[in-house]
Amino acid sequence: MKKVINDPGDFIRESLAGLTRAHADLLRMSPDPLFIYRADAPVQGKTAIVSGGGSGHEPLHAGYVGAGMLDAACPGEVFTSPTPDQMLEAARRVNGGSGVLFIVKNYSGDIMNFEMAAELASAEGIPVASVIIDDDVAVRNSLYTQGRRGVGTTVAAEKICGAAAERGLPLSDLAELCRRVSSAGRSIGVALSSCTVPAAGEPTFILGEEEMEFGIGIHGEPGRERIKLKKADEITELMAEAIIEDPEYRRTLQEWDNETAAPRERETSDPPFAKGDSVLLFVNGMGGTPLSELYIVYRKAAEVAEKHGLRILRSLVGNYITSLEMQGFSLTLLRMDEQSLSLWDAPVLTPALRWGR
Repeated sequence: MKKVINDPGDFIRESLAGLTRAHADLLRMSPDPLFIYRADAPVQGKTAIVSGGGSGHEPLHAGYVGAGMLDAACPGEVFTSPTPDQMLEAARRVNGGSGVLFIVKNYSGDIMNFEMAAELASAEGIPVASVIIDDDVAVRNSLYTQGRRGVGTTVAAEKICGAAAERGLPLSDLAELCRRVSSAGRSIGVALSSCTVPAAGEPTFILGEEEMEFGIGIHGEPGRERIKLKKADEITELMAEAIIEDPEYRRTLQEWDNETAAPRERETSDPPFAKGDSVLLFVNGMGGTPLSELYIVYRKAAEVAEKHGLRILRSLVGNYITSLEMQGFSLTLLRMDEQSLSLWDAPVLTPALRWGR
């Protein structure tokens, strides 16, 4: 294993210390419990947004802390959920009196720990609502999730909801907007190589010279199948078609609220993508794929989307949800209406995403 690190046990803390020093105008770091928050937090009268999850997916989530996105991000160890005390202290730090929205990817540990933090915050009188992102069409269940995994749509939810919060949207309306974004997005990923967790010192899994994992998770979880390596256009077409033709029209969304502090299920009948839909096309690198290759993927994905009559109104290409140094990429399509388009275009100023300022 070759890594630009010191002690593996200090990997996350040293990385976040460097992030906050490099962006001292935007960020602050709480060392214990560990989390990153906006330098101007709390913003009085604004609904705060907190997210988080295991590290190793940078710039998610810490790189999206700042005006127009997150108020705080709680990092766990690599591929390990953060703890409830991190979320609770983050909620306390950024609550400006209008409550806190937790955006949670659909992984068992994340859900359990954010739920515990919501209960604790509620007991202290902090209004909290939580929304789970579950957009991965590759699998319905795995060892790591309760249903579909939360992946690329997470970035869109943090951006769109972050802009809405800046505009003063109250907590209940912000949570409903986040649920709509989650329902409107679908994603799938592929891996050409494994990654190496610093503390483990060896690859998470092994792929042969001519193999790829179709439907990989961002922690290296197995996907739909392990298949022979294909050319870029063939891989991209398989992935885009899997998203667009997703057969699960009716989806059960998990959520919980501040009043009951317990999970509940809600049925949504949002259809899959249909001719005439306006979409965001998001090509995301897993950390080890050159940008030039990601644009080859974008070219083909756009062709497939347009073949199905989809109108690509916005695009995002680059490393936004990584798996350390994994070679591979993910595709995300998000249906966009007038509101989500306006919020996507709204100004944002974070270390990893910035425009309009």
